[in-house]
Amino acid sequence: MAAPLKSIEGSGDIAASMREIGRRARAAARTLALTPAEQKNRALQLLAAAIRAQVSPILAANAEDVAEARTAGITGAFLDRLALDPARVEAIAAGIDVIRALKDPVGTVMESWRRPNGMQIERVRVPLGVIGIIYESRPNVTADAGVLCLKAGNAAILRGGSDSLRSSRAILAALSEGLHAAGLPEGSIQLVPTRDRAAVGLMLAGLDGNIDVIVPRGGKGLVARVQAEARVPVFAHLEGVCHVFVHRAASLDMAKKIVLNAKMRRTGVCGAAETLLVDRACAATHLRPLTDMLIEAGCEIRGDTVTSGVDKRVKAASEDDWSTEYLDAIIAVKVVDDISAAIEHIERYGSHHTDAIVTDDQAAAEKFLREVDSAIVLHNASTQFADGSEFGFGAEIGIATGRLHARGPVGVDQLTTFKYRIHGSGQTRP
Repeated sequence: MAAPLKSIEGSGDIAASMREIGRRARAAARTLALTPAEQKNRALQLLAAAIRAQVSPILAANAEDVAEARTAGITGAFLDRLALDPARVEAIAAGIDVIRALKDPVGTVMESWRRPNGMQIERVRVPLGVIGIIYESRPNVTADAGVLCLKAGNAAILRGGSDSLRSSRAILAALSEGLHAAGLPEGSIQLVPTRDRAAVGLMLAGLDGNIDVIVPRGGKGLVARVQAEARVPVFAHLEGVCHVFVHRAASLDMAKKIVLNAKMRRTGVCGAAETLLVDRACAATHLRPLTDMLIEAGCEIRGDTVTSGVDKRVKAASEDDWSTEYLDAIIAVKVVDDISAAIEHIERYGSHHTDAIVTDDQAAAEKFLREVDSAIVLHNASTQFADGSEFGFGAEIGIATGRLHARGPVGVDQLTTFKYRIHGSGQTRP
């Protein structure tokens, strides 16, 4: 049985406690970097089993978090992200099973070549080291992030939201049991056991060089703070201002299906469409059916002049609406002159996260996919596929919109870096 998670609430020495967490993580990372794939997979099997065995305490802890959130007046999408039920706990365990089945990236030879002097050079995947994850609301991230890091040979330091601390502690207790049973250091996955925001600042400073990468998962305020203050590299996206462009050659039936799913499947996820762009050439046939469909589904529309003229239920859009991530049943709708105007709008107002075109014109699709500068671009598919599991990565640790190292869903491969191994036969440099 794993030792109970010790709280550092009110300890008066959060800095010392966080430094110890960093030291334990670094020591665990050295062990994990050399742990065979078979042992890591066995550990993941035991972690999933521990989650399934502790459904009741996990749900009991989550019920306390949800009750506290409701007392504080929290409602809607935020509460949905916080709440667990038996199916969601099983989904956490099933997600671990999916990650276990993935190919271990560590040790993969990415490229190999021989130099004229006979030296053989290999570029080989290796773990990043210690990854700090700072997240809000979603207690499932405690498991998703921890096991993804473990699969890629990294140690994880997790700082969950204060609203989900009890749930995360219960999940971490189960994970710790699995690590202990597998003979891996419990420092492999650690949870910062305090609501004090000073712990976040200490993580952003790197914990005396013991954190190699920070991954924030949460709202704009959290991500903006991390990007502004972090003294270590960050994998993140600030906003998900995602677009669907309905091109003049789009099938109306397909457009309706994709737009409804992209906006309304889950309005609170970062891949939810926030703006619908309609080609002027098909506005006469496509705009009213699309707006009717969205309004009937319970979605508020904020439209340009053309869209507002189609239906009196449409509210006039402001300039701010074009760059707003609603994370709610609200969408901005605009009629654009052509595909070039759509691309220009996305470049001006988008967040380089996920954008889609609906069209039967292959040349138009290729232009959109080539010219839209986003981490994920789609042709005839919903923006809600912006998810690591949908890419075959298993659960992802987040979506990155930066240009260095990782972009798009950050899965196990993206949680590695590489080193060069050189095999010689006595070569010296003249």
